Amino acid sequence: MKKWIGGLAALTLVTSSVVLLDADAKSKPKKPKVELGVDRLRDDPELLAGKRVGLITNPTGVDANMTSIVDLFHNSDDFELTALYGPEHGVRGDAQAGSTISSYIDDVTGLPVYSLYGATKKPTPEMLKDVDVLVFDIQDVGTRYYTYIYTMAYAMEAAAENDIPFVVLDRPNPQGGLRVEGPVLDPAYSSFIGLYPIPLKHGMTVGELARLFNREYQLQADLEVVKMKGWKRSMLYEDTGLPFVMPSPNMPTTDTVNVYPATGLFEGTNLSEGRGTTKPFELIGAPYINAHEYAKRLNALDLSGVTFRAASFTPTFSKNAGKLSHGVEVYVTEPTKFEAVKTGIAMLKVAHDLYPDDFEFLANDFITKLTGNAYLKDMILDGESLEAIMDKVDAERDAFLPIRKDYLLYK
Repeated sequence: MKKWIGGLAALTLVTSSVVLLDADAKSKPKKPKVELGVDRLRDDPELLAGKRVGLITNPTGVDANMTSIVDLFHNSDDFELTALYGPEHGVRGDAQAGSTISSYIDDVTGLPVYSLYGATKKPTPEMLKDVDVLVFDIQDVGTRYYTYIYTMAYAMEAAAENDIPFVVLDRPNPQGGLRVEGPVLDPAYSSFIGLYPIPLKHGMTVGELARLFNREYQLQADLEVVKMKGWKRSMLYEDTGLPFVMPSPNMPTTDTVNVYPATGLFEGTNLSEGRGTTKPFELIGAPYINAHEYAKRLNALDLSGVTFRAASFTPTFSKNAGKLSHGVEVYVTEPTKFEAVKTGIAMLKVAHDLYPDDFEFLANDFITKLTGNAYLKDMILDGESLEAIMDKVDAERDAFLPIRKDYLLYK
């Protein structure tokens, strides 16, 4: 009996060790297919050697091991991190959309953090006084009305004015780099959610956009883009093998990223775009909508790569806070076939056509900043067909494509 128990104990120990070894083997992360700009600079920091570095970043600025670029730079023996600069939502990503952010001293590094979404959106000479080179490392989402690319543009302009080189550490466009969708922004409607005449869904990386902004709009920065290795234009974010860090509080997943060029347009209407729910930009609705009717009409359009589920929800903040709202949950079923802008315009048009007495574009005309024009709003209000609207939108996109191709870095 004692011998059997001993044998069982030995077997248990052996089995346990096998399980532990197996668990340990599984815990080893797979090497990502894509090497980020920050990873390449970390392994070869010669570009910044001996310099005082200013860093524009947020929580998305991590390497493949999820180490913050702030920590990497602060602990470097090759150069000195002297200042941090925060975009909308801040360096630590703790501010809601549109919240004004003040400058402060970072608790972790003891460095000054200058807000580029407060009193100024462009670094001042005073903010740059201890900087030899400015570095930008932020994950964009591939949609024109997301503000980080304009933080980059203003910083490039300031760098040029102060004779400071500007370095962009490139990252993937999480929506991929093949599909481009208009409309192209009319400069008359330029704002911080659309500064330059680019398509709503541009299909470019931040490094490629920096090159385009610098030459096409005469920013004149001494620009260096640290390219990625292994990224292909056909890749969605899930294909890269990289961890996804949410770029802002209401952009929690790549599902949100994919649908954003469509449903972000609802920020210019009296429908909730899902802020204050666990599915921002995936839930769209208002108290006056009949969810089943709205979903049925949208699904009948047979739009590519997307389906709609009738849904009800109660936002906890933002539009319709505390009010039961009805509408749809948007499911992008085939991201590579999904026509985001066409889908967003169709959703706006159907909501208007079904509920003309209740549907409203906001009085502040925010929709024109989102679309980058006045005609899209007018065509919806005038009852123009989806085909007529898309003919105009696609023509603008087609005119932009030859400009875009000169700045692409990847195949």
